[in-house]
Amino acid sequence: MRAPNACKSLSALSILSLAALLAACAGVPQDSQPASPALPGSVVAPPPAAAMPQLTAYDWELVAMSDRHGRSDTRWRQASPRAPRLHFENGRVSLHNLCNVVSSSYQLRGSMLELTQGVSTRRACAEPALNELEQRMTAALSGAVSYEVRNNAGGPPLLVLHFNDASRWELKGTPTPQTQYGGPGERVFLEVAPHRVACSQPLVRGAQCLRVREVRFADNGVRQGTGEWYPLYTEIEGYQHEPGMRNVLRLNRFKRQQAPADASPWVYVLDMVVESERVR
Repeated sequence: MRAPNACKSLSALSILSLAALLAACAGVPQDSQPASPALPGSVVAPPPAAAMPQLTAYDWELVAMSDRHGRSDTRWRQASPRAPRLHFENGRVSLHNLCNVVSSSYQLRGSMLELTQGVSTRRACAEPALNELEQRMTAALSGAVSYEVRNNAGGPPLLVLHFNDASRWELKGTPTPQTQYGGPGERVFLEVAPHRVACSQPLVRGAQCLRVREVRFADNGVRQGTGEWYPLYTEIEGYQHEPGMRNVLRLNRFKRQQAPADASPWVYVLDMVVESERVR
């Protein structure tokens, strides 16, 4: 796979980084309590993990951060247009909605949580505040020591991560696509053309669809070939297309159990952006 020219605003993953990723394929809510003041270096012990929902059944969206004194830290709200999100799968946790996707392996021992030093994709970040937030959250992740999941009556569960400096994150759970669609998705790579094309959709006048083609990679990350271009008659969950940008996306594709008559039987969910290039 050829890396984009250095003058482009975003840089592609290196072959080694992509190969590693291919190999690995596999405001505070009302119910939360204010953070209790803690001594520096102390750790708040959460309840036993026996009754906790599985972390892998949800994607976890950040809703609150607090420092070691229990004071709310709201800087992340101004830095990130979308709330940072954690995803747990196949023994790895990944941090999304920043400049890059940060991934780390993890182990659970009861309510204790151990994470290794994270690795990151290598996209350039044009926003200084977002870049600073990414660095801060990446550094903090390796200091996670325990977790708890609170079951909210009539609402989504809340994940609370505790860190070795007594700071904490609170994250709201949303069922993963695997949970929603009743099983694992199929891993596919699609290249998205820089511009949408006119397409025929009975209920949408003047519809414009993403123009895509399948991309095939070897296990070592080298591109093997591409398919034919075609209009995609559905949107990709988690992906916002910017006109003039060519992207290669790693996606999970799910089959709907009961699709509406005017809808695609397939659901595409963004896993990560593999390549980006601005086309003049």
